[in-house]
Amino acid sequence: MNTADFRSDTVTQPTADMRAAMLDAPLGDDVFADDPSVNALQDKIAAMLGFEAALFMPTGTQSNLCGILAHCQRGDEYIVGQLAHTYRWEGGGAAVLGSVQPQPLNHQPDGTLLLSDIEAAIKPDDAHFAKTKLLTLENTWGGKLLPFAYVQAATELAKARGLSRHLDGARLFNAAVAQAALKGTDPTDAAPPLVGDGPGQRSTRSGERGGDVYAQARAIASCFDSASVCFSKGLGAPIGSALCGSKDFIARAHRIRKMAGGGMRQAGMLAAAATHALDHHVLRLAEDHALAARLAQGLRGIAGLEVEAPQTNIVFVDLVGAARAQSAALQEHLKAQGVLITGLYRLRFVTHLDVDGAAVDRAVAAVRSFFAA
Repeated sequence: MNTADFRSDTVTQPTADMRAAMLDAPLGDDVFADDPSVNALQDKIAAMLGFEAALFMPTGTQSNLCGILAHCQRGDEYIVGQLAHTYRWEGGGAAVLGSVQPQPLNHQPDGTLLLSDIEAAIKPDDAHFAKTKLLTLENTWGGKLLPFAYVQAATELAKARGLSRHLDGARLFNAAVAQAALKGTDPTDAAPPLVGDGPGQRSTRSGERGGDVYAQARAIASCFDSASVCFSKGLGAPIGSALCGSKDFIARAHRIRKMAGGGMRQAGMLAAAATHALDHHVLRLAEDHALAARLAQGLRGIAGLEVEAPQTNIVFVDLVGAARAQSAALQEHLKAQGVLITGLYRLRFVTHLDVDGAAVDRAVAAVRSFFAA
């Protein structure tokens, strides 16, 4: 029995075409900045999102860390959501390694931080306080799309108060697909931007379509001074993220990446996978969103479950009442049925390119059979 793995979109395997692109990639030494495939990827993602430069990183955690430390000095502070990845799930790296203090704020149900809370968190220039230097937002957050008008308002507030703005865009392209859908545009109505063609890149794109999705990604990124984008989640590459920003900012981040042990050598094989993902796996994220909606619909109406309507590829299911005591048994039952998830009383299902309609239907059937027993 094949496993239906809903634990995360990080579990994806490279496709056959992606593996072929990796094997075909021309290589150099990235520490000497002469790996053509890495250089092409960095040029491509920077141009795609409207930045001057980009830096290929092994992980999104390192990308965010280098971004925060390139914006802030020891004794500075960044404003961040209480449940944001850069605060809660990255080991406290900015504080531990950079002596940069986080100032966490509570999220609203839609993932936003109240503008009034952001305003109130900005410290005066006083020796008693850390210097507030940076606002970080995450889009998507918990699978939720931050409303674009909010992103504009929050980043304009930060800019007016002299703060830099950083985007944790681990799932930026999921956000772009969702935002394009909200605008009622057909994601197949125009070509994606033809940028960054070069060694190690494939020129064939997803039917030469989907310009609005790429435009929405660029629009979101344009609100920030820097953005971190992950290739190893929904885009399906085996590893890697990119940090984008100005040339001066990326130069600072490059030095920090070296200190953090992120300098790679013949990294072009990994960069080629990311380039293939940008060319071929962005538009198909809409399929993951549709499967998440199908999964949520299938789980609705089961006593003891509260199913949150997904906006992208993540479905949260809360166990309520007597069902909470059945959490461990439910997960063992699902595992026996070849369905893997995460969570305890709040279960998380994530759809991705290695999950199809049959896997979704199997997951729904397995949950229903448990509660029907």
